[in-house]
Amino acid sequence: MEQFTINLLFVGASFALYIGIAIWARAGSTSEFYAAGRGVHPVTNGMATAADWMSAASFISMAGLIAFTGYDNSSYLMGWTGGYVLLALLLAPYLRKFGKYTVSEFIGDRFYSPTARLVAVICLIIASTTYVIGQMTGVGVAFGRFLEISNTAGLLIGACVVFAYAVFGGMKGVTYTQVAQYVVLILAYTIPAVFISLQLTGNPIPGLGLFGETANTGGEGSVYLLQKLDQVVTELGFASYTEAHKDNLNMVLFTLSLMIGTAGLPHVIMRFFTVPKVSDARWSAGWALVFIALLYLTAPAVGAMARLNITNLMWPDGTSGEAVSVQMIEEDAAYDWMATWQKTGLLDWEDKNGDGRIQYYNDQSDAMAERAAANGWEGNELTNFNRDILVLANPEIASLPSWVIGLVAAGGLAAALSTAAGLLLAISSAVSHDLLKGQLTPNMSEKNELLSARIAMAVAIVVATILGLNPPGFAAQTVALAFGLAAASIFPALMMGIFSKRVNNVGAVAGMLSGLIFTLVYIFLHKGWLFIAGTNSFPDTVDGSMLGIQSTAIGAIGAAINFAVAYGVSMATKDTPQEIKDLVESVRVPAGAGEAVDH
Repeated sequence: MEQFTINLLFVGASFALYIGIAIWARAGSTSEFYAAGRGVHPVTNGMATAADWMSAASFISMAGLIAFTGYDNSSYLMGWTGGYVLLALLLAPYLRKFGKYTVSEFIGDRFYSPTARLVAVICLIIASTTYVIGQMTGVGVAFGRFLEISNTAGLLIGACVVFAYAVFGGMKGVTYTQVAQYVVLILAYTIPAVFISLQLTGNPIPGLGLFGETANTGGEGSVYLLQKLDQVVTELGFASYTEAHKDNLNMVLFTLSLMIGTAGLPHVIMRFFTVPKVSDARWSAGWALVFIALLYLTAPAVGAMARLNITNLMWPDGTSGEAVSVQMIEEDAAYDWMATWQKTGLLDWEDKNGDGRIQYYNDQSDAMAERAAANGWEGNELTNFNRDILVLANPEIASLPSWVIGLVAAGGLAAALSTAAGLLLAISSAVSHDLLKGQLTPNMSEKNELLSARIAMAVAIVVATILGLNPPGFAAQTVALAFGLAAASIFPALMMGIFSKRVNNVGAVAGMLSGLIFTLVYIFLHKGWLFIAGTNSFPDTVDGSMLGIQSTAIGAIGAAINFAVAYGVSMATKDTPQEIKDLVESVRVPAGAGEAVDH
């Protein structure tokens, strides 16, 4: 059976399952659409949360960024997992106890202000839309490869699938669909990793194989896999894989931005509104951490082993020998994956010097300049290797069985679609429940509110698809921008709303706007998206070094500004009303606490 047919079988079967579940669990009320009727079991919710959390950035893009950068990009692992711990301990139980449907509703009630609720809606929509662009990017990559069509066509097909099951199912349908998607994505991620770990190290556990000896050197000549990887990449002029090269400031700020951005993302927080009790929210968080750990402990091994396999393919005789020949790429079955991925526009090569070989090396490295000059090389001839293709191409690079490649196809799409559905639900809830029902048309019937939620989700899908055609970076990089926006705007408001009685409505609004505007403007300037006043061109000096901080790390500074402005303005204005202070106390302190000491 041809690989294309196998891919269709795996992807088609998984989509039939998702759509079938969505029809079975179709939301019939606003409670089911927003919070699944608050009847989801903690283990089920933990699995659904894990699928909602492990997006295209985690499944498709993260290992690719780690593979081509090494230690420096371990910040993604530390930031995202650390942030989830913050969310589980500091926010989820208290927000569930508050008993509302959305994050914006909590902010509006806690800060006793329709304006605060409106600003929270704006922050949520901006952060979630940026996030969903990354998911649609991943959808386009996955569909483009496994249906052997262009990246653009793949993205459009993926948008239609999301529309089919997310718009009608709501939170109830999305929850149970995400359980199925988690099972698919975790099998698709770990099974190829086990195969490749056995190939390279003889160890079936990828995380342990990463630190084990390479199986193909054996005896006294054996070396650890990471030592071997360091050796081959440095010989080609690339930076050492296991050493840090970024400045500490950006690494700390970037990790912190991911952590607090994680704890401020509405689509994950909404999952904790679906369980019956506050204690169930805590158990959900614990189970989700277990399910998330299965992928995150495997990702570093996937990245390192894939990088070693790619280098070995491009230099089949070792880095001291000759590069792969064009003839070998065209005739050897081990290189068929290159031709397939070339069709998507995400992989390409060119024999620049006409020597019949494709040299892959760091053409910006001084160490390689002399070697390149001596051999007549004219630059890196692997001209395009999009980082987002690595995990999906990994089984083909390692020559794994066809069914594994088909499983990875289904897994990559499951990861992207599960998070896209959660994000779109957060956006639609903000528009229908917080903006329309909460502010503009408070007398709206439940039927019309449900209809408006579905229309809002459909519009959000269209917008995300259009923006996903030209994303601002790889999937994980785009998602990192969304985390920075959430970190700068939503997270401080939630923390102050739960743990501070003094921050008032004016301070909260000023803080959210300050953090959001600062972070947005910085990102736009950093990316070169803002015109200089009075000119028709972008600034020539935009090189990612403004203030010495990268755009993906600026969210932490935006959060600090948010906290400072909120507290400063609150101290200069009227105190919080007593009933709001009592509300904060009731959310933070367990019912009945302190009664025994009153007698």
